[in-house]
Amino acid sequence: MYSDEFAKMWFKLYKDVKVYMDHQLAPSLTESQFTVLEYIQSHERTKPSDLIHYLSTTPAAVTTMLDRMEKNGLVERHRDNEDRRIVWVRLTDKGIEECARGKQLREEFLNNYLGEISVYNQHLLVYLLGKITHIEPQQQSS
Repeated sequence: MYSDEFAKMWFKLYKDVKVYMDHQLAPSLTESQFTVLEYIQSHERTKPSDLIHYLSTTPAAVTTMLDRMEKNGLVERHRDNEDRRIVWVRLTDKGIEECARGKQLREEFLNNYLGEISVYNQHLLVYLLGKITHIEPQQQSS
């Protein structure tokens, strides 16, 4: 019923966020790299293979992205001490700083974007998106 309108709005929001983030994060980071930094930071331990499903991409693409990120000092890879076949990825200090910068930029953008609607409707929007994505919204204090 409303799927066409939802798709158009969702695509516009996604595009607006991506364009803004790519522009603001440049030249040290891309929006996709920020997504990887945020994923790694939110997990206790991360293997490159964990990123394949999360990013919906190929092992080669993940390897290429991690190579670039490692070259830029954002992440480091190391072998597991007990099983040398396993490679772990972790953020460097620079990666942690860039992840925090990305979160701040995104928060500023979305606060401005969502500032057009009331706080109640912002909560409602997050609640409804949680229902359709099956992700429980985190409780926020406001």
